[in-house]
Amino acid sequence: MLKLFKKKSVNTTDKTSVPQHIAFICDGNRRWAEMRGLPPLMGHQAGIANFETLVDWFFARGVTTITFFIFSSENWNRSQDEVDFLMELFYTELKKNMKNALEKNLRYRVIGSREKLPQKLADMCDELEQASAENTGGTVAFALNYGGQQEIVDAVNAAIVAGEPVTKETFETYLDTGDLLPIDLMVRTSNENRISNFLLWKLAYAELLFLPEHWPDLVKNEKLWQHVLDEFSKRNRRFGGGKKANYTGKK
Repeated sequence: MLKLFKKKSVNTTDKTSVPQHIAFICDGNRRWAEMRGLPPLMGHQAGIANFETLVDWFFARGVTTITFFIFSSENWNRSQDEVDFLMELFYTELKKNMKNALEKNLRYRVIGSREKLPQKLADMCDELEQASAENTGGTVAFALNYGGQQEIVDAVNAAIVAGEPVTKETFETYLDTGDLLPIDLMVRTSNENRISNFLLWKLAYAELLFLPEHWPDLVKNEKLWQHVLDEFSKRNRRFGGGKKANYTGKK
């Protein structure tokens, strides 16, 4: 479905050694379970069990936006039992986050297509976004049924329908993620060294960090969280210039 309405674009980051937007590719849930002799689905349960604590920890240290890649548009190729389990797990998690939105002043976004999602899950995505839209304590985004290439194609088609020339800045307003900050740091777990069609536009100047730990190990390990921030602070981000700089999304 074409997006006929523009989304407000946010494209500035604070000049700080702390990443303002961290994106996690939450990989290795099934491998984590299999290594422990557990049913693979229990890895997904372990991987989602500590989201709130992780979010609180990073926000307390200056991060303002965290995105979790939890289900790609290609993950529908998994077994029906696993897909059904995940859809119910996501519904339960988003419903729980409704309380966080109110108590902690957090804004939630669920990026990706609502098509193919169970109706109650799609409705919960909309309800959570609407209820938290004006909150200012930090942004948590879940990439659910999301694909980066499709997001860009949809944005191109929306711009064509609007019938107006686009710049880099105005094109971003057509993206589903147009209201999110550029990604400063992308972290992927489980020894997978690729970006897998994730937030292609927002990753333009991101630092990339690939970790050997499986996601259920990272999500509950504060030492690893500190390692993520320490690693980012060592990076020399020049953005094409000759010295360390901060990318604002603008030339």
